[in-house]
Amino acid sequence: MPQMMPLNWLTLMFMFIMIFYLFNCINYFSFIYSQKNFFNKKKISWNWKW
Repeated sequence: MPQMMPLNWLTLMFMFIMIFYLFNCINYFSFIYSQKNFFNKKKISWNWKW
């Protein structure tokens, strides 16, 4: 397709870049992090029977 004028190549490239950017933004913001408690330490009760 070399007969296309350069402005069409530029708009096509811009369109693909914008679609790529929007796709990445949507994937980034739609991902839901599962809230995990990493500080779930068990309390050790020390019952000293002296």
